[in-house]
Amino acid sequence: MLKDIYKEAEARMKGAVQALEEDLGGIRTGRASPALIERLQVEYYGTPTPLVQLASISVPEPRMLHIRPFDGTTLKVIERAIQASDLGLTPNNDGKAIRLNLPPLTEERRRELVKVVHQRVEEARVAIRNVRRDSIRDLREFLDEKMISEDDLKRGEEELQKITDRFIDEINEIGLRKEKEIMEV
Repeated sequence: MLKDIYKEAEARMKGAVQALEEDLGGIRTGRASPALIERLQVEYYGTPTPLVQLASISVPEPRMLHIRPFDGTTLKVIERAIQASDLGLTPNNDGKAIRLNLPPLTEERRRELVKVVHQRVEEARVAIRNVRRDSIRDLREFLDEKMISEDDLKRGEEELQKITDRFIDEINEIGLRKEKEIMEV
């Protein structure tokens, strides 16, 4: 019974870590990365669709992304979506593909991006702590229903804290790595 709670808590915490990694992948660094635009929503026949489903995205040079749509008619729509996004990039359309040149980041912009990273990391920490809180609530309900003893509750809370600490450390590590990547010139 306790193991089930631990497994569920770990699975939910892993989900929070993965969500953070995906989220941070979309934050621009000095290098070009397909993750920067993969989740960009493009209006495709009236339906918002992630760009990665409409085109292949490659990195021919360290500061350039190359977007080749699977369907040539979506070129203009993709171009408009990139211009409307908050990426601050200007697409170059050659009629068959789109090239995105990533200009070097200014020091001020790097500091703003680091603040965004800190904010997202803190949101992930809160998500992890919420999972811990929910799991401890489940343990206390088991205690109230006399399914576990008070000793089991104490051991369960300690084990959940260990799991939580492990995932918080992992999130902090991811945040530091991304911060270092952004500040790298």
